[in-house]
Amino acid sequence: MTVLVFSALLFVGALAAGLLGSLTGLGGGVILIPLLTLLFKVDIHYAIGASLVSVIATSSGAAAAYVREGISNIRLGMFLEVATTLGAVGGAFLATYLSTSVIAIVFGIVLIVSAVLSFLKQSDNLVTGAGSPLTRVLKLNGSYPGPQGQQAYTVKNVVGGFLMMNVAGVLSGLLGIGSGALKVLAMDNIMRTPFKVSTTTSNFMIGVTAAASAGIYLRRGYIDPGLSMPVMLGVLTGAFAGSRIMTKARVSSLKLVFALVILLLAVEMIFNGIHHNI
Repeated sequence: MTVLVFSALLFVGALAAGLLGSLTGLGGGVILIPLLTLLFKVDIHYAIGASLVSVIATSSGAAAAYVREGISNIRLGMFLEVATTLGAVGGAFLATYLSTSVIAIVFGIVLIVSAVLSFLKQSDNLVTGAGSPLTRVLKLNGSYPGPQGQQAYTVKNVVGGFLMMNVAGVLSGLLGIGSGALKVLAMDNIMRTPFKVSTTTSNFMIGVTAAASAGIYLRRGYIDPGLSMPVMLGVLTGAFAGSRIMTKARVSSLKLVFALVILLLAVEMIFNGIHHNI
C-alpha cells in the first residue's frame, strides 16, 4: 500500500484507540501497541515510541477538558505522579534489554489482571468523611459533578496507592502504555475514588509518566516521525471526542468497555508473544 493509505489507516485506528483510551483512562497506548504490532506489523519498540508520543498528546487534550469539567483530582494526580515518574524511568531502561516476546507476554498478563478486577467489581465508590491524617494533610479529598450535582468523596489508603503507582510507572516505561490500567485500578480499588474520577485523573497523569520515558526511546532511535504523526493526530481527535461522551456515560457501561477491550487485547498479545510472532 502507499504511504498515504498507510497513514490514513493509522489515523483511523489511532482515532478509535484515543476514544477508548479517553473513556477508560488507559490513554490509548493499550489499544495502539497491539494495533501497530499485530495489524500493521510494526516492531514493538517503534510501536511503544509512537504510543508514548500519542499518550502525551492524549493527556494534553482530553485531560484539559476533564479538568475544565471539574472531574479530575489535580492534587491527587500530582502527588501520585511522583511515584509513577520514578518508576517510568527505570522501566524505560529495562525495556531495551528485554526481548519483544517477553514484553508482549508481560503486557498481556497485566491486562488480564486489570480485566478480571473490573469484572468482579461493578459498583462505584462514593466514600465520604474526613479520611486519614495523611489525606487531610495533603488535601486529597474532592468532589465531582454527578447526576444529582456535586458529589464529595474521600481518598483512602494513600500509602498503598502510592506504592502501586510506582509499579505502574515501571510498567509504563517497560510497555509504553502510560500505565493507565494500573493507575485506574489503584485509584478505584485501593484509594476508593469514584470510577470517573479515577479514569479522568489517570488521563491527567499519563502524559507526565510517558514524557519521563519518551526521551529515552527518542535517544535510542525508537520514535519515527512518519509513524508517530498520524498516530498522534488520530489519538488526539479520539480523545477530544471521548471527553465529550464521558460526562454523560454510565459508570457501569464504562467499566464493561474497559474490561472487554483489555481482555481481548491481552489474549492476543500473550498468544503472539508465546509464539514469537512479535
